[in-house]
Amino acid sequence: MTRGLSRRVVLGGMAGGFAALTVGTAAAAARGGEPYLPLPVGDGGGPAGTDRVHVLKVGPDTARTVLVLVPGMFGAANDFRLLARDLVAALPGIQVWAFDRREENLADRSGFTGADPAGYYLDGHYRSQDPAASAFAADWGLARTVADLDTVVKAAAHGGRRRVVLGGHSWGATTAMAYAAWDFDGRPGYRDLAALVLVDGGVRGAFDGTGQPVANSPEEVRERLAAIDGGAVFDLTLSAVGLGARPESTQIWYQLAGWYAHRDPDGPSVLQPRMPDALRPPVPVTNAALLGTLVDTGFGWPNDISVHSGHLTDGGGVHGWTDTGITPIGRVAEAYAGGPVPAVWEWYWPARLSVDLDVTDPYADTGLARSLGLRLLHAGDLDTPLYAFQTSYAEGTVVSAAREVVAGSRIPYATYETDGGMNHLDPLFAAPAHNTLTRTLAPFLARLR
Repeated sequence: MTRGLSRRVVLGGMAGGFAALTVGTAAAAARGGEPYLPLPVGDGGGPAGTDRVHVLKVGPDTARTVLVLVPGMFGAANDFRLLARDLVAALPGIQVWAFDRREENLADRSGFTGADPAGYYLDGHYRSQDPAASAFAADWGLARTVADLDTVVKAAAHGGRRRVVLGGHSWGATTAMAYAAWDFDGRPGYRDLAALVLVDGGVRGAFDGTGQPVANSPEEVRERLAAIDGGAVFDLTLSAVGLGARPESTQIWYQLAGWYAHRDPDGPSVLQPRMPDALRPPVPVTNAALLGTLVDTGFGWPNDISVHSGHLTDGGGVHGWTDTGITPIGRVAEAYAGGPVPAVWEWYWPARLSVDLDVTDPYADTGLARSLGLRLLHAGDLDTPLYAFQTSYAEGTVVSAAREVVAGSRIPYATYETDGGMNHLDPLFAAPAHNTLTRTLAPFLARLR
């Protein structure tokens, strides 16, 4: 979903704002013709049930083109459900697969099947993954993710009978680029792809415009690896939001907010009385309005976790929500609510994956990359069409970085699109009529047919 909340000045502007394993069987998770299916992958040393990934499938199985999308940092498959529906409606000959990494199996989302999820999660009844008992996650880096993604790409190709387009959002775009350049025992990853799709992310300085460049100097990498070896196996960036100190705390709050906003948008907020003082709205709000205060850019949230949705309604009593932006709060609520699976927010993002993705940014077979087992051998040989889309998030460096990749490869043609009126998450949830990503990506995909 997000690359990392401006990693070193995490949410600095906020003070003034509102200053069982995954339930993932095909039978349980299929919903409205959009199945959420497990795929077995290699042994990762984790608990029972974690040697699998999942894909959310949207669109017809008869499609000749499958767009596989990888979520960004702390993102999960439901990031893409609404976007996938809109793309399939615009271009019926495609199917979209949204990828959930193996760490999604660590989350206990069973509380969202009951009548009182707030009680289950906020009163501490859920099963939490203790970092001290999760040494296996120290090895869940990019090499593991790319190997798992290779299983998904092969399944999508269906023995060569379908073309596969690989893309991603934010650090998911970085992951897609890493896959394309990866050496799989002599086979370049890009040879299994018909095209690449980068949504507000990538390599070669794609994130420079955020003001928070990647942390990939040898000294920084050594320090970060030492912290992982010392037990800091999960990235705690989201704890800076102020909704709890555990790796999963903020993600639980956001899904709860979506769950209540989706089911009872106009009812008095269930969560407001339980929020930390610094983030609690100063007036009574509805469930939809509470979600709005957590996601709308007007409340001081950073670009990478906010959307343009609307504002609190005026007047006395309980304040509701008025949509005035490109991303209606109802669409955010539908996505965030989950089903309980798939979800929008990943609970346990491996710190090693953060290190590896930073080191991937030069997009070259460097000594540092090799020392981490990153097989980025084929960046200069890429010969697949590329689509790059940027919002206001990185102030132009997503497209400039993509152009640099194209100039240094054999990519035959590329499409570059910009919508400066969008924040980082708007392309995932914006209404179709206002979503420049959907409008411009569909013709690019159609050209591949």
